[in-house]
Amino acid sequence: MTPIPITIVGSTGSIGRSTLAVVDRYADRLRVVGLAAHSNAKLLAEQVARYKPEIVGLSDKRGEAALREGVGDWSGPIVIGDAAMTEVASHPSAQTAVIAVVGFAGVRPTLAAIGAGHKIALANKETLVTAGEPVMAAARSKGVDIVPIDSEHSAVWQCLRAGRHEEVRRIILTASGGPFRQRPLATFDTITPDDALAHPTWKMGPRITIDSATMMNKGFEIIEAARLFGMGSDQIDVVIHPQSIVHSMVEFRDGSTMAQLGATDMTLPIAYALFAPERPPAADGMPLLDVTALSRLDFDAPDVERFPALGLARQALETGGTTPAVLNAADEMAVAAFLDGYLPFTGIPTMVSDALREHPVVSDPNVEDIEQADDWARTYVNRRLAETYTDSGASASTPGPSRAESQ
Repeated sequence: MTPIPITIVGSTGSIGRSTLAVVDRYADRLRVVGLAAHSNAKLLAEQVARYKPEIVGLSDKRGEAALREGVGDWSGPIVIGDAAMTEVASHPSAQTAVIAVVGFAGVRPTLAAIGAGHKIALANKETLVTAGEPVMAAARSKGVDIVPIDSEHSAVWQCLRAGRHEEVRRIILTASGGPFRQRPLATFDTITPDDALAHPTWKMGPRITIDSATMMNKGFEIIEAARLFGMGSDQIDVVIHPQSIVHSMVEFRDGSTMAQLGATDMTLPIAYALFAPERPPAADGMPLLDVTALSRLDFDAPDVERFPALGLARQALETGGTTPAVLNAADEMAVAAFLDGYLPFTGIPTMVSDALREHPVVSDPNVEDIEQADDWARTYVNRRLAETYTDSGASASTPGPSRAESQ
């Protein structure tokens, strides 16, 4: 059987490394033809030396010398700078592009891979949250499949195989509830970054861990599910499931509910995204779920007062246009300010809400409009930090991340 040729954009991040772990387990079924990263030149060079891709990209020019020095006797093309990720994503030898880069930086590589006719295995929420309308339109026009790597959306995708689209009553996304689902709401002002980074189930990067604590991450997933599966906001619900064993559910109009259960390991949805609809036998090292070890599975409705981010995400989805891009960028900036000590935990949703209220919405945006909305939100939050939180050290000279830095 001919191995599936894949590119991985964001290969040095958590999902990128997990994708390479899947490649290792199915070495006879997968072949890496392209690798790209933002700034981790040392790890990227190690990956290049091991997997021998046909093309490599690094968007941060400062790492060029280290990358070229570290690849050993590998002599393929190295793309440096702004075009690195798009050129790797659209490399003609690929069949599937894994988009695992973090942040708004995933949009352009996704569109480039769609333009090349590649299947998209998407681990980048921001692509569909911020630019879901033009991205999905481009995929439809090219006949390209966009399949999810995110565990909740992978679960929905798998459950949807049980019935037709018109038979679906609702999608039920599960959420762990993060570290604060039982913490007294009156103490939220005293939450520290260390408190919020202590996720009870998953090991993730700082931003997504904080977004899990506020449940903004689940709000993004509502928007993503609407784009991926063609559902309205009123057809997507969220439940708190602290064990994180049921990854999501689909309820059909006849009353039947399909649920996907699995171990909390990202290699499982990654493998499904790469091989679906086939399910190859589990390779050595792939985690299996022992249902006899499960003592209980709990489900609760989320407290919207405790987690206002869910309502903000629904507001952005229903308003549409450039609003979701502002939601994402303002949240990213607010999270960075919280982690740096400029903003209290409760200030994150407040700042996002203010940005949504002030933003002049573009109703039918192209990618340039979305980029401008993203820039507007970052500028807005930086200005608000400088004006409002100077006492805690924030100033115009201590901004949050730009779009380029968020890669």
